[in-house]
Amino acid sequence: MSTQAIESLSEDTVRRIADERDEPEWLLETRLNALSALETADLPDVIQTPGRRWTDLEALDFEALVDPLNQSDETERTAGDDEVVVLPFTEALAEYGDVIEANFGSVLDPEHNYLTALSVALFTTGTFVYVPEGVDVEDVTVRAEMNSRSLFSQTLVVAEESSSVTILESITSGDGEGEAAASGTVDGDRYFSNLVEVVAGENANVQFGSLQNLDSDAYTYSLKRGVTDTYATVDWIESNFGSKLTRSDIETELNGDGSESQIVGTFFGTDDQHFDINARVWHQAEQTTADLVTRGVLDDVARSVYEGVQDVGEDAWNTSSYQRENTLMLSDEAEADASPKLIIHNHDTEASHSATVGQVDAEDLFYLESRSIDSRTARNMLVEGFFVPVLEEIAVDEFRDDVEELVFERLQ
Repeated sequence: MSTQAIESLSEDTVRRIADERDEPEWLLETRLNALSALETADLPDVIQTPGRRWTDLEALDFEALVDPLNQSDETERTAGDDEVVVLPFTEALAEYGDVIEANFGSVLDPEHNYLTALSVALFTTGTFVYVPEGVDVEDVTVRAEMNSRSLFSQTLVVAEESSSVTILESITSGDGEGEAAASGTVDGDRYFSNLVEVVAGENANVQFGSLQNLDSDAYTYSLKRGVTDTYATVDWIESNFGSKLTRSDIETELNGDGSESQIVGTFFGTDDQHFDINARVWHQAEQTTADLVTRGVLDDVARSVYEGVQDVGEDAWNTSSYQRENTLMLSDEAEADASPKLIIHNHDTEASHSATVGQVDAEDLFYLESRSIDSRTARNMLVEGFFVPVLEEIAVDEFRDDVEELVFERLQ
């Protein structure tokens, strides 16, 4: 897919961002290489059928959306254990520069596509999480507010051998109190980009939850990818409720024998929201396990596109891989498409995939109404029940409560 040049973006812009943050030379070179890649990089692939592109990323006006020198955010980071490191990149580079240099870009190629290159070249916010060997911590939170026209975020998680960490990340639209608001650039459409890399060492366990609830004037792109060592686990919880257009990619490479990954996704679209949700797992080693489960609800003229890919490599003996995606329609004008895929290169595999699209069951609705429950309350009860199988997969109480609250707000 073709891209458009951003005339306001130059090498001087990238150097200014790096200089203001006092970054090392290797990171500046990474930024500049990403900037150069923009000249030839393509936009992310989208599902296409003859005569139709299901998500039109080419329509995004990056010249108007991207304001690299006026990025502003309010981010609060907390950790319940002093042994885990949770720092913004600007602080982490001074003390943990060697760890960051060794792992930054090792999971997610900065030049993977146009949007990743743009984000790596321009990111000004983000978080470094480092979990030393044997450390177990459950309550790492990163809560961010976006206060500018564009915001580029980068997160790197490094979990060493036999460590465990649960990270909860959220992004909302702020009230525009940053520098961008003072210069009058917050009004109108916004663009948020979020890249996440997770490195899970031998026998490490990483659970990463992300909740996106930006205002309806935002366009969102996120790509989160993890790699596992032997017996390691990387689990994802991805919930999207906000934004005008959301492109969300969650990916895990199971590179170690006996490693596992679970991807749990939820979304709820109203008005004319558009969700392009993608979940991908690569089984590269023996006895690996993956479970992909996504549920979404669409109302009004909202639209969703889902693609799930389970790729089993030639050396992935004794693989177990499962995928389920279900979308519930609350309006005749809403639209959903799903494309689950199995790519199997090893016969010693147990794998399955399924996808369904449907409306609220008329018999269930009639049953509730016959018990003197009004139609709106009955419908809402059925929608809440629809999300239960996915919510039960979310082991983190705080995250599950946040998702339930947003579902309730949408239903009201």
